[in-house]
Amino acid sequence: MAQPALAQSTRKQLKTANKYFDQENYRASIPFYEQVLAKEPNNALALFRAGIAYMSFDKEKASDYIYKAQKLKPKVAKDVEYWLGRVDHLNYNFDEAIQHFQAYNTTLKQKDTRKKDLAQLIQHSKNAKVQFNSPKDIFVKNLGPTINTQYSEHSPVISNDDKMLLFTSRGENVTGAGSTNSKDKGNVAADGEYYEDIFEAKRIDEDEWEKPRSLSGALNGKGHDASIQVFDNDTKMLMYRQDENGDIFYSERSGGDWTEPKKLNGNINSKAYESDAYITPDGKTIYFSTGKYSEDGTLDIYYSTRQPGGDWGPAKSLGGAINTQYDDDSPYLSRDGKTLYFASRGHNTMGGYDIFKSDWDSVGNKWGRPENMGYPINTPDDDTYYRLSPDGSYAYLSSYRIGGYGEKDIYTINYIKNAIIRGKVFSKRDSSTVIPGVELVFSGTQADKTALSYRDVTKPGTGDYQVNVLSGRTYQVAVSKDGKNIETQEFAVPISTNDSTVVEKNFYVDYIDTTSMLASQFKKIYFDTDKYNLRPESIQELNNISNILKANPGINISIEGHCDSRNTDEYNIVLGQNRANASYNYLKKAGIAETRMVTVSYGERRPAAPNDSPENMQLNRRVEFRVILKEGETMPQFNTGTGTGTGTGTGTTGATGTGTSGSSSSSTRTTVPLEPGKSKAKLPDGTKVKTKVDEDSDKVKVKTKGANDEKSKTVTKEGTIDSKVKEADGSKTKVKTDND
Repeated sequence: MAQPALAQSTRKQLKTANKYFDQENYRASIPFYEQVLAKEPNNALALFRAGIAYMSFDKEKASDYIYKAQKLKPKVAKDVEYWLGRVDHLNYNFDEAIQHFQAYNTTLKQKDTRKKDLAQLIQHSKNAKVQFNSPKDIFVKNLGPTINTQYSEHSPVISNDDKMLLFTSRGENVTGAGSTNSKDKGNVAADGEYYEDIFEAKRIDEDEWEKPRSLSGALNGKGHDASIQVFDNDTKMLMYRQDENGDIFYSERSGGDWTEPKKLNGNINSKAYESDAYITPDGKTIYFSTGKYSEDGTLDIYYSTRQPGGDWGPAKSLGGAINTQYDDDSPYLSRDGKTLYFASRGHNTMGGYDIFKSDWDSVGNKWGRPENMGYPINTPDDDTYYRLSPDGSYAYLSSYRIGGYGEKDIYTINYIKNAIIRGKVFSKRDSSTVIPGVELVFSGTQADKTALSYRDVTKPGTGDYQVNVLSGRTYQVAVSKDGKNIETQEFAVPISTNDSTVVEKNFYVDYIDTTSMLASQFKKIYFDTDKYNLRPESIQELNNISNILKANPGINISIEGHCDSRNTDEYNIVLGQNRANASYNYLKKAGIAETRMVTVSYGERRPAAPNDSPENMQLNRRVEFRVILKEGETMPQFNTGTGTGTGTGTGTTGATGTGTSGSSSSSTRTTVPLEPGKSKAKLPDGTKVKTKVDEDSDKVKVKTKGANDEKSKTVTKEGTIDSKVKEADGSKTKVKTDND
């Protein structure tokens, strides 16, 4: 006997659910459908209708239910393809939505009036696909559970000081809500939801609000009441009241409360539906939406100006550029009056209401063509009540979005701004040595996938960099030096909605700045007054430089002559050149190829110290040596060349690092780990290098051949180095060291 009783109970619950569903009281129907599905999870009709009911409260669950119903029973309803199209559209599955709408269209007779609505829905999905694939860099943020509930919150109004929010709610705290646990659930509208009330909330900080308080004491009417605008320095409020199909009222602040609302005159209100309005800051013009002038009661936007007597004059349409055959609602102007924002079901909407803007054409004296504000301001569902903050830096919006608290929620809309990223680049080896001359390229994309690229080079000495990047995304940061990529890192830049955000970011890279290290080993050499003869200590330093250059065949240098200011500039340019040439000739005789050296004279133009004493003048009579790279070359790894200077130092670049830097076995090398096998490389000066490493890496053989037929062969085994070198002039050198 229990089974028939259970079936009878299920039928009763389904009957109750269907009754609410047919009344479009979807919220009330859902608990009964869920009771049916708890007992009969494969009840296709209950799944189908529950899915439709959920579309206003949980779009993803709605999709699951309707698709499951169709799978269980393909013809669960004649219009199942229509509803599959609707739910796919709301869940951003636009191609699938179009297919379902087209499938449903084939089931309708040629003259069926629903074909026109289907054509519009298909166009909505096409529009939505375009907007969704071309998103704007917008940050949409929910105001949170203090303001938003599982019910509908909308019509945000912000005070001039940005500290007080008025809004409209259908939540459980409205007047006459009653007890949801009793049979008498209070004063509810035909759709089973509570009537709207106006609430007020004070701001605590940027993201928090005090608990809202109801303003229903004086403002509460018999049906819906909704906030519209505060004006006259926040002393007056425009509001909507559900009288005579809906009219526009105003109330004045009296102390901490509001006076009994008064209806605007007959040029604004009518027996038709008036839903929203906006009064300009000068109080002379009101824009409002009304169904009075359309044949089918759809809303259009009109405006009226104050008469000399102080009341509103006859209404005038904003014209065909703004108004469509569908609803056009919720007008709002920027503070300068040059931009009109409004919500529309027409134009190129993504579906339902979208927010549009139109700019005032001062030449043509008319409003320009409306522009869809785009995704993510707009969504496939209704997006309405776009209101700018007092300073215009962000906006409020009412919308039903996936991830919200229930039905419509109030959101803030911020344009994503640039952030300053600054810091230093350090060597990872010691985490304290800064690397100047490092190029950092931040590569990312805008929301619409347009490429972004920002670049800076670390400053000499400090290693500092700074870039202004669009915030709210992850960048690939390519770090390079002298044209050679060191590494690429990812760096996520948080969202910034102001122009003053600074993010400190240091980069630590696996790199040794060989240029500055070598340069630090090249000491300056000095000269007597009006002379360019090399001093004994200068010859000693030139021998050191020669050893380093031989140990590092990829290194080229600039030899730069300087003078004090005792003679004319023209004379000193010649003297400086002679000093540079003297150094050049010595290094050339020491075996350094001409192609690796350049000379330049700065005369007296770059003093190292003021020319105000004999000591300082001596500091200015000098030659400096600076490491340079040819165009396209990269800095090789290097040996310090601290030995006797025999041999060419070949094989010190690339992966080997095994060549000689003289007979001293204690010379310093910078190398990378050796990999067994054979390899070939070509150095910037044309030298070819062949390397062979045994499997156990205890023996390394390096052969080189230079551009002028100079050759070398170096074998390293268990710490012993055996090197043979043949120079371009035919001279030969042999070097052999023991491991002890």
